[in-house]
Amino acid sequence: MNLKTPVSNRDHVTGNPDAPVTLVEYGDYQCPYCGRAFPIVQAVRRRLGDQLRFAFRNFPLTQIHEYAEHAAEVAEAAAAQGKFWPMHDWLFRHQPVLNDDALLAGAAEVGLDVERVRRDLSEGTYRARVRDDFMNGVKSGVNGTPTFYINGVRHDGDYDIRTLLAALEQARLALAEEKA
Repeated sequence: MNLKTPVSNRDHVTGNPDAPVTLVEYGDYQCPYCGRAFPIVQAVRRRLGDQLRFAFRNFPLTQIHEYAEHAAEVAEAAAAQGKFWPMHDWLFRHQPVLNDDALLAGAAEVGLDVERVRRDLSEGTYRARVRDDFMNGVKSGVNGTPTFYINGVRHDGDYDIRTLLAALEQARLALAEEKA
């Protein structure tokens, strides 16, 4: 399957905007598999440097992860305050405890205006944004987390570091061949 919604300014993106390879993750902050993928993605980002652009999209599995929705909303609230990536990282590092009290403590830890985050959560300010990510994922064939796309094509292989690096390198080489 292909990514139905291309990466744009709407996304949370880190890395070289002109990188030859784009990795998109649909993830759930409470998902243990996403938690295992987090350090792998971090290592891949470090290893590939300017050759990689990484985007994260919310895909909270609310039927099985009771805190996933609010965690995603807090990440969006952090984005509005210019701190998406510090909050994203905090959420994965504190995955075992993501109730609202912990989320607000995390917001304080990364330097957010906690009262604003509290208000955003209670008013559901970013609920529609999270829902949009989720629905875009569904349209692209996401049915679990984490789900990765490499240059717009779903990666159905393992996401251990060797397999993921090999798939990213293959995508880079394919793009280089196209341009040649």
